[in-house]
Amino acid sequence: MKKVVIVGGGISGLCSAYYLVKEGYEVSVIDQGDISTGASFINAGYLTPSHFTPLAEPGMITKGLQWMLRSSSPFYIKPRFDMEFFKWAFHFKKSATLEKVEKAIPVLTEINLKSRDLYESMLESLDFDFHYERKGLLMVYKNTESEKHELKLAERAVNEGLEAKNISKEELKKRYPIFSDEVIGAVHYECDAHTTPNEFMKNLKSWLEKQGVRFILHQEVKEIVSENNRIIAVKTQGAVIEGDEFILAAGCWTSSLAKSLKINIPIQGGKGYSINVQRPMGITIPAILVEAKVAVTPMKDFTRFAGTMEFSGMNSIIRKPRVKAIADSVQDYYRNIVITEEERDAAVSGLRPVSPDGLPFIGRTSAYKNLTIAAGHAMMGWSLGPITGKLITEVISGSDTSVKLDPFKVERFN
Repeated sequence: MKKVVIVGGGISGLCSAYYLVKEGYEVSVIDQGDISTGASFINAGYLTPSHFTPLAEPGMITKGLQWMLRSSSPFYIKPRFDMEFFKWAFHFKKSATLEKVEKAIPVLTEINLKSRDLYESMLESLDFDFHYERKGLLMVYKNTESEKHELKLAERAVNEGLEAKNISKEELKKRYPIFSDEVIGAVHYECDAHTTPNEFMKNLKSWLEKQGVRFILHQEVKEIVSENNRIIAVKTQGAVIEGDEFILAAGCWTSSLAKSLKINIPIQGGKGYSINVQRPMGITIPAILVEAKVAVTPMKDFTRFAGTMEFSGMNSIIRKPRVKAIADSVQDYYRNIVITEEERDAAVSGLRPVSPDGLPFIGRTSAYKNLTIAAGHAMMGWSLGPITGKLITEVISGSDTSVKLDPFKVERFN
């Protein structure tokens, strides 16, 4: 039985373990924490075929520079001298062209749809239980400029085969009276679904443990040992873990681990924040508050408010102005909903692994025959977890892959 070692216990790592176990592999998962925090636990829980455009869109760098001095802006770049970030930003700017966005749209649409279907297959398998609802996602807006942009995107979505419908202010008020009078309409992406990440991750980990997956937790990788173009072991402060195949699925930390092997995988941590409200709120459908760029999700037993994309280095610092911006925006879009100071103070953060072109890195490296990468999913990490795990397993087993991997080449920025 082949032994597979996965570095990283986020959604990509655990989904890779899931499909590898299904194929009969012996799996070990190494994580520097206890697999209870981070982006895989604090995200909005969306499965988003609707998110078919990459973060690297034309004009995004300009917006980031304009917002740089606004600590409460939804897209924030902290001024700092960081050569790795400068290199990443250079690749980001080169990727933010209409031509590259057009190429990415069908790719992102396909893998999001396949991943959503895999979530449903997981649920139907009865391997482990988790909250899943396919109510769709509302893109809710307050001004005519946003309306024009969202309707154009919805038209494109329909052309890509997705279910998207415009909802007028009157119809929205009738269906969902909880929205304020400031909201002038919405686009309903019926193709989308949502989950409760905390529950999913906990139950998947429990199932994997029952299948014999070995979890090596609170262990930071100190060295990846190679010999003759093959990885032979991973060293932590307390163990040496040998294997036949190795997977780097360590989120933002994948970049530095790959660098130690002289592999260039440019990834930056894009910090997001989330606030959980345990009391009843009357919110029944997921929504993105377009101008504020805040995601609202009715999860199992609580409601989550999440948002921001902050590039400020590898840290978990909670910046109160950014939390306040999320909380304040909720009052603008909903009637009689106020997030309390206590709820704001309990906000948490996580680092999304953001690639320069908005596409993940999935596949083999050319430098090492038994090293596979699964990282760089940006804001779609949760949505793409199952398809990533499936693809990684297909690569390792030598099977035909569910989608073509050319757009996700690991060394495309060399």
